[in-house]
Formats: sequence, C-alpha cells, structure tokens
Amino acid sequence: MNKFNIYDNLEFGEDKVKITPMFNSDTSKEIRIAFKKDQIMKDHKTSFPISVQICEGEIEFGVGEMVYSLVKGDVVSLEANVVHNLKANAESVVRLTLSKADTVARVQGVLKL
Repeated sequence: MNKFNIYDNLEFGEDKVKITPMFNSDTSKEIRIAFKKDQIMKDHKTSFPISVQICEGEIEFGVGEMVYSLVKGDVVSLEANVVHNLKANAESVVRLTLSKADTVARVQGVLKL
C-alpha cells in the first residue's frame, strides 16, 4: 500500500510550479503539481497516456486550439502525443497520473520550455 496526502507539506514555487512525486504503483506514477495564480506549464506532450485531476483551484487546460476551464473535482485524461498546456487562474493543486514507463524528470523538463 502507498499513502500520500496531497495537502501535506504543500509548497508553492515562487517563479514556477512546484512538482512533488507522491508515489509509484505497479502501473503508474502519481505527482502533485502546485501552481500559484498565473503560473503556467507551456505546450508539451508525453509518449504515454496521462490523467489530470484538479484537487484545488482552477486551471485553464489547453488542448490544441481548445481551452477548457477545469475546477476542483474535474478529471481529464489524454492519450499519448497530445500537445497541452496549463495555466492557473487561482492557486491550484493538481494530481498528475503518469504511466509507469514515463518519468518525473520529463515532467520537470517541461518547466524549462
């Protein structure tokens, strides 16, 4: 069993989002992403499917030319190789579920784009 409270030791980065690995399971990796208002993750994609859950706040989730307003409780999934971006309209906490084959380092690399 793995246990992690998404709100424990919650920290926000001053100039970029704060990425915290939560745990690995047999099939996935769980990551917490903490956004201050107006922080972004620029266009990026992954070679594996992902799911994104909004735990707090409000996120503009861009997919192609469409922008979706996601709020607390919303969950979305994306197939591999879909370009997307995120912008926080409020202080926000996001849970990202990655494939076991994906890496936290790749997610952190998105912040350098």
